This record gives sequence, structure tokens and C-alpha cells, in this order.
Amino acid sequence: MDDYRKEVEERIIESYKQEEEMMILVFAQWCVNNGLDPQKLYLQAYPNQEHNLALARALALTVSAEEAGDISDDTVLGVLSLFGNDDLAFVVTEAIAARPSSAGRE
Repeated sequence: MDDYRKEVEERIIESYKQEEEMMILVFAQWCVNNGLDPQKLYLQAYPNQEHNLALARALALTVSAEEAGDISDDTVLGVLSLFGNDDLAFVVTEAIAARPSSAGRE
């Protein structure tokens, strides 16, 4: 019974890590789509995580804004919120507010 419990816990942890990496990819692709530097924004939120491997992996998976599907501001903020990534959501919110015009981006 103890081995089963450990296996279930390991699956849950692995699933969470995969979902977290997807959240980082959504963030990184949103940045690319909006002409923003994902690493710069990430460092504003987390200055002590200069060499974040999950972000580096996500950056390797991003495509050009022309190739990517649209990711709305609400989507990226919702995904960040889902993972309790409040510091990064705050930085993203500031980036949204700093855009010359938010029209048509919601």
C-alpha cells in the first residue's frame, strides 16, 4: 500500500510540473506575441531566478508571433493566477497597462 501511495504522489508531482511548464510556455509565447522580452519580465518578478531552466525550455518552444495562435491578456493572467504566480501576473499587468493602446487585445 505504501508503494502505491508513493507512486500516486510521484504522478501528481510530475503532472503539476508539466502543467507548470505549460503555464510558463503560455507566458513566454504571450510575451513574444506582444513584442516583450519574457526573460526581462520574468526577472522583474523574480530577480533571484536569473537562470530558470523551465523558462529556458519554454523559450526554446516559442514560435514567431505570426506562427502562434492569439493568447489574450485574460488568458495569460488567468493561467498565472491559477498557479499562484502573483508576482509575475503583476509584472504582466504593468506591461499591459504600459502598451500604447490596449484596444483589441482583450
